[in-house]
Amino acid sequence: MARASKPPKRSRSRPARSAHSAAPARQKPIDLYYWPTPNGYKISIMLEECRLPYRMIPVNISKGDQFKPEFLAISPNNRIPAIVDPQGPGGRPISLFESGAILQYLGRKTGKFYPAAERARVEVEQWLFWQVGGLGPMAGQAHHFRHNALEKLPYAIERYTDECNRLYGVMNRRLADREFLAGKYSIADIASIGWVSRFQRHGQTLEEFPQVKRWFDTLLARPAVHRGLHLRVEEASKVDMKDPKVQDILFHQRAR
Repeated sequence: MARASKPPKRSRSRPARSAHSAAPARQKPIDLYYWPTPNGYKISIMLEECRLPYRMIPVNISKGDQFKPEFLAISPNNRIPAIVDPQGPGGRPISLFESGAILQYLGRKTGKFYPAAERARVEVEQWLFWQVGGLGPMAGQAHHFRHNALEKLPYAIERYTDECNRLYGVMNRRLADREFLAGKYSIADIASIGWVSRFQRHGQTLEEFPQVKRWFDTLLARPAVHRGLHLRVEEASKVDMKDPKVQDILFHQRAR
């Protein structure tokens, strides 16, 4: 994977997390390229849960920071999140993009929330990929057509709201006889919580899915989850999603 030779400007970067970190003093902070979205939350939560020191570097996707050459060197798919770990395999830096791959990497690196035993690992991976390939994309489409699309398209709204409802139902059945998606708390839960936290934007109610609600409340009670979900970027609160320039950057992308 390509390593950034010129990291983006870090004047607004978040300092290394020393207050919550149990890592040795020699542990160098991981650079987290981030914007406060459900995919971004996956990695901020994981870093908090693993007590790894990190430095948050905002990537303002509403202004096109994701297309800058220095970021594309780390994330060629021009999407957040991405990380650079200065102490990667063999003690050499490594960069990663794609939230699922980052969660797996951090799980292997720390030995946390990603079991080594094959049967247990398969359980985690099934539900991690369920989120990456299903819950995330479908919830994202529901959110888009319900709230961000300039033209209200009843078919698209119904299509993705219904599919979200189906996926919440799958999750509810899965959680009927276990506390977490893979039995024990894992990166599968960490991947899903940020998306479920926006259930209202997906046109859902957790009262319809009591097992999901129980799971949701359990995760929100975890201090690291709370910190990861509240890693703020001040500029993000000022973004007008109806601004044609923002819409053009976010929703009208073609090959470059």
